[in-house]
Amino acid sequence: MSEILSSLRSLMASHSPPLDALVVPSEDYHQSEYVSARDKRREFVSGFSGSAGLALITKNEARLWTDGRYFLQALQQLSDEWTLMRMGEDPLVEVWMSDNLPEEANIGVDSWCVSVDTANRWGKSFAKKNQKLITTTTDLVDQVWKSRPPSEMSPVVVHPLEFAGRSVSDKLEDLRAKLKQESARGLVIAALDEVAWLYNIRGTDVAYCPVVHAFAILTTDSAFLYVDKKKVSDEANSYFNGLGVEVREYTDVISDVALLASDRLISSFASKTVQSETTKDMEIDSDQHDRLWVDPASCCYALYSKLDAEKVLLQPSPISLSKALKNPVELEGIKNAHVRDGAAVVQYLVWLDKQMQELYGASGYFLEAEASKKKPSETSKLTEVTVSDKLESLRAAKEHFRGLSFPTISSVGSNAAVIHYSPEPEACAEMDPDKIYLCDSGAQYLDGTTDITRTVHFGKPSAHEKECYTAVFKGHVALGNARFPKGTNGYTLDILARAPLWKYGLDYRHGTGHGVGSYLCVHEGPHQVSFRPSARNVPLQATMTVTDEPGYYEDGNFGIRLENVLVVNDAETEFNFGDKGYLQFEHITWAPYQVKLIDLDELTREEIDWLNTYHSKCKDILAPFMNQTEMEWLKKATEPVSVSA
Repeated sequence: MSEILSSLRSLMASHSPPLDALVVPSEDYHQSEYVSARDKRREFVSGFSGSAGLALITKNEARLWTDGRYFLQALQQLSDEWTLMRMGEDPLVEVWMSDNLPEEANIGVDSWCVSVDTANRWGKSFAKKNQKLITTTTDLVDQVWKSRPPSEMSPVVVHPLEFAGRSVSDKLEDLRAKLKQESARGLVIAALDEVAWLYNIRGTDVAYCPVVHAFAILTTDSAFLYVDKKKVSDEANSYFNGLGVEVREYTDVISDVALLASDRLISSFASKTVQSETTKDMEIDSDQHDRLWVDPASCCYALYSKLDAEKVLLQPSPISLSKALKNPVELEGIKNAHVRDGAAVVQYLVWLDKQMQELYGASGYFLEAEASKKKPSETSKLTEVTVSDKLESLRAAKEHFRGLSFPTISSVGSNAAVIHYSPEPEACAEMDPDKIYLCDSGAQYLDGTTDITRTVHFGKPSAHEKECYTAVFKGHVALGNARFPKGTNGYTLDILARAPLWKYGLDYRHGTGHGVGSYLCVHEGPHQVSFRPSARNVPLQATMTVTDEPGYYEDGNFGIRLENVLVVNDAETEFNFGDKGYLQFEHITWAPYQVKLIDLDELTREEIDWLNTYHSKCKDILAPFMNQTEMEWLKKATEPVSVSA
């Protein structure tokens, strides 16, 4: 790391103008959460591999900001040259820069890797001391990164309508109507999952996310896709031609955005395309429709800088909400995917339970007793990685499987306290029958994306571990059982999952729920269930998906998390105060909760009834996928429970 920092500081000094600081964000040109190997610049300079964070390099300091999911991981991965800055506890990066960098400091950043929102926010903060945000002519990290991986060359794949559920032409018509409503003549689309959703395409350019590196521009009468043309087969090209979508080179997007700004961007399909009623209506008063719509959170500053700021509509992309509201085909698909996925998780637990008993002398999933301390041979021992590989193989055998939806968080004991722990083959822990095991995993299927967490113990859990698990479980049930008026956001509901933990003075540093894509990104907005103020922005609406995943993490000891995917549905209520209408959740994840980790005496009658009902459904829904041994295990895992007299 010393050599990397030294090289970057030399480039900062020789830059015109010289830079007092260099910001290295986590994001790529599309402001993605998960990025391809060649875009992991922040990881390259800092050694920190978490999905969220920002590196700041000054003339004599190196600091890394990340959120509560990654505090422990960052401490483990950062060298002594780096200082960890804890988001939510330490000053924001722009506040720190404004307060600690000199007057008129030049702060460099690659304008392709910073959003409009972020660049504007920093600019306001820097103004106090006449500091300047300098967009570097090239990415300085790329100049130092001699072994940077090559560009991905995976083909563009057309996502069949039988899974997408909605045609591209229908989506385009809907978006053009929204352009009209906002008096806009064009939309710049930068988010990879939005491009994929709009044109019903998928790819493998980013690990775990079935997307293609591409931009899109939509106007009142034309549509463009910017992608490396080597990824577009003759078949895909015919598909786009049939839609009237012009395919241009990925690198053409910046010049075309400039043409769009001056209203000189013309598609070769323009003269051939029959104008829609929406387009005709807009031409009548074209002078009043001169704005261009840009999402400030997903559009990079490099593209925005080519536009006339006074004629830009800066607000969330209309695609974000449309994508979050699943159509009937998508809802059916994601429910079916979760059934198959749940079957794989149960088959995994059956296998792991047997292995832990045979190899380690564990009492097993159902009994509470200390392990007999058997020690497996070096060749037969189980590690966090080898067991997660087994889970992946069980998923891979299921219909429509296309890969994992994120790196499996397979974590034993103290590693489970690292919220987004990622085990490595050379340095992972061996399975331990006397410690908690947390497994957070998911998969990509053609008909849906999954995300599930279960926490188990194959020996004798302590009273404290059971107390914590029970509190997490109660919060998980409370959120999943909520009924709430339409217009309610995830910020309001977040307390339901935390209240049982607060009773003991416990809490967790991550959000409680995120949207889930339809064979797209496992983390999907614009809605969320969280303590973060941004969770206030978008209310939950029927047909959205959202996770329910409270947890508790005790540094150095253990971690607990339970996670199901929920669908938001309309609710039938006895009354309808204010004529608002009400909503409720439907669980679509199916895998049992480990009863021996629950203190049943702490559960209410309603919670007991919910657990028994869920377990009964779980058994019936997964039964067709189980062999005799697996079914016997599942029946035992889902036996009704009751509170002791």
